[in-house]
Amino acid sequence: MKRFHFPHRLKNLLLVLAGNAVYALAVNMFVLHCGLITGGTTGLALAAQHYLGLPVADFVLISNVVMFVLGAAIMGKWFAFNTALSTFCYPLLLKAFAYIPGIGSLTRDPLLATIFAGVMIGGAIGLVIGAGASSGGMDIPPILLNKFFGLPISGVMYVLDFVILIGQMSFAEKDQILYGVLLVLLYTLVLEKVVLMGHSKIQVNILSEKNEEIRKIILNVLDRGCTVLHAQTGYTHAERDMLMTIVTNRELAKLNHLVLEADPQAFMFINSVNEVHGRGFTLRKIYK
Repeated sequence: MKRFHFPHRLKNLLLVLAGNAVYALAVNMFVLHCGLITGGTTGLALAAQHYLGLPVADFVLISNVVMFVLGAAIMGKWFAFNTALSTFCYPLLLKAFAYIPGIGSLTRDPLLATIFAGVMIGGAIGLVIGAGASSGGMDIPPILLNKFFGLPISGVMYVLDFVILIGQMSFAEKDQILYGVLLVLLYTLVLEKVVLMGHSKIQVNILSEKNEEIRKIILNVLDRGCTVLHAQTGYTHAERDMLMTIVTNRELAKLNHLVLEADPQAFMFINSVNEVHGRGFTLRKIYK
């Protein structure tokens, strides 16, 4: 078991480090130098800098430590270990990247800065959450609410981020507020896509007069499993067998071609599946 888990955990640690590095770069390159407002811990830090004069990186570190203690007490040791990296790496990288010459000179266009910051921040947080950790700070409450109440992470982040944006509206210009709203919407959307990236699959259901031939095609040509479901047609009440299989996005076109080649009259309906666990996907296949 240790041989299996070590490469997986090492990969997750590297993803956590990469996510925090990209997050810190985005804040330094676009958010701070273009005067953007944002959500999350960084948004709280911007408010603290304005009202209290606290440096952004220092406030982020303090906030991350508090949230880390809360998350560690509830989510367990492995979550705590991964999140510890974010808790300390992000504020340290945020401060270190600030010394890179010309890091904020890429653009002064607030719209461009909002778009690139949104994509980078959303991708960064998505990498970290996908690795089973958190980027620290205000990312932990949505994860806890998802664990205990099943609330969607992206939806909770929307609410928290807009509350934080409201706290910055008193000192921000109207344009800054609008760009801030756009930034939050963009990075939350990207976050959702990145978390699901690589996990989403396609469910295909097939009704055909040549079920047995199509079943063998799925098993032997595509090397995918399938389930035979017993169904009854709604119009004639005829008893029929329906095939259900899960394939990747790349395999869908091939499956469609093979099925229609075997039976041009086959009836197929296709659904998107967010995540699949089990043999052939997250576990090794067993051949008999």
